[in-house]
Amino acid sequence: MLKVNQIKLPLNHSKGQLKEAIMHKLRIRPEEMIDYQIIKQSIDARKSGKGGHAGEVLYQYSVAVTLANEKHYLKKHHVNKDILTYTPVIYQMPEKAAEKPAKPPVIIGSGPAGLFCGLMLARQGYDPIILERGSEVHTRMEKVNAFWAGGKLDKECNVQFGEGGAGTFSDGKLNTLVKDPFGRQRKVMETFVEAGAPKDILYVQKPHVGTDLLVGIVEKLRNEILSLGGQIRFDSKVTDFVIDDQNHIRGVIVNSEERIEADHVVLAIGHSARDTFEKLLERKIAMEPKPFAIGVRVEHPQPVINHSQYGDAADQLPAASYKLTYRTGKGRQVYTFCMCPGGYVVNASSEEGMCAVNGMSNRGRDGANANSAVIVGVSPEDFGSSDILAGMAFQRKWEKLAYEEGRGLVPVQLFGDFKEKKVSESFGAVKPEHKGGYHFGNLWHCLPTFVCESLAEGIDAFGRKIKGYDRSDAILSGVETRTSSPVKMPRDEHFESNVGGLYPCGEGAGYAGGITSAAMDGLRVAEAVAAAYTAVGQAQENVASETKK
Repeated sequence: MLKVNQIKLPLNHSKGQLKEAIMHKLRIRPEEMIDYQIIKQSIDARKSGKGGHAGEVLYQYSVAVTLANEKHYLKKHHVNKDILTYTPVIYQMPEKAAEKPAKPPVIIGSGPAGLFCGLMLARQGYDPIILERGSEVHTRMEKVNAFWAGGKLDKECNVQFGEGGAGTFSDGKLNTLVKDPFGRQRKVMETFVEAGAPKDILYVQKPHVGTDLLVGIVEKLRNEILSLGGQIRFDSKVTDFVIDDQNHIRGVIVNSEERIEADHVVLAIGHSARDTFEKLLERKIAMEPKPFAIGVRVEHPQPVINHSQYGDAADQLPAASYKLTYRTGKGRQVYTFCMCPGGYVVNASSEEGMCAVNGMSNRGRDGANANSAVIVGVSPEDFGSSDILAGMAFQRKWEKLAYEEGRGLVPVQLFGDFKEKKVSESFGAVKPEHKGGYHFGNLWHCLPTFVCESLAEGIDAFGRKIKGYDRSDAILSGVETRTSSPVKMPRDEHFESNVGGLYPCGEGAGYAGGITSAAMDGLRVAEAVAAAYTAVGQAQENVASETKK
């Protein structure tokens, strides 16, 4: 198989034109091509700036091509750096269980890390038990929508907790910067497609699914786990851990009353399971504070972003995204995060008396506004305490103040008023696209001063990169605090914590930063759990063999 890079075509090209471009680059006849597959599709908009023209924005492809005599053509094109040998990395499944384990593995959490860990173990015959504190995805949607409509917050089932994890109420972005020499990323993408995701996520540069499609995908993943012998128990909150005198996990307590025996427990709890973090600390399970970032959500008209990225070609392309970074004069890093084209700002709170925001988009990304987190990096030195959970307390402090500033709703402020530290009185041309209520407030009252100063400086700087980004009527919503876990749980070469048989996993444990990376870590931990079962089985066989002698 050959890989052919740098194939550029106009935006309105046909499938036939792509094939013709491949043949032209390889200088081959139609009968010489057995097959081709798109590896990557991206948009080359480098010439699209102000006054750009549609013809200057192109689709760019990398493709894998199967030819009858590939060695001949590789030799023929040996000086062409765009044509090279290509061997796709195929994910290798862990060894299947020889027999059903007496104590199946327990997985805490059904976000991407927990679901993919459970799916892999189910496919290998280990009959995992997944415990989810929230409800199944359809009931969860009902509860979240009721909260956004003004109802009471369900502390166990909300934007953060429930089947699918926090990523279910997001843009559903699947891109990741994690290096992948073992094919886990491709395996995750293929699994999503098998569960109903669009096939283009296998090759587009910035793949996304959307909240509206994720619901059905999560349900299909659940059904496969169940069909293979696994269990998924909803409304089942792990409230304690059973650890023996040898510092090995022996089970978990569910809803403060039921004990489930287990020698292998996966902690895929997500970044917002604060009560679980407190219990882990109480049980002396190793954790350490880690940096994260806090800030606000900012909304702009999506057409403004589209034109800034694509020029006059904007009408021919999907809603545009962006990624911006800036270092302030005082050395603080300001950057955009979880950008949601055509999306909504959502109330993502999970504790009473506190307010946190996030962003989400549907598959079509057809909302009026673009929104993104604009956040400032914070470190343990900023938390005001050396406690292990100081970062969590730091998040809670600002979320509580945001709740008070918004009078129980999301506090919002126009950027021009934010710079003047005054409460806005009305919206400008930009109208809010929110899930949940909002109230005008002063965001300086619910974020550290150094964060607000950094945001003002950073957004002004972003206006020099995207015209109109610093417009005075851009809407800021606060506070964005759940960018990543406030702790990291160290794990050894076997992926276990300081407690034997306990496997920290995914974003909550500090090993992922999005849907795909969390799912990949779920696969990685599933491999470790399977290896542990295999090692035990082999040891038992060895003992039996020695006994017979």
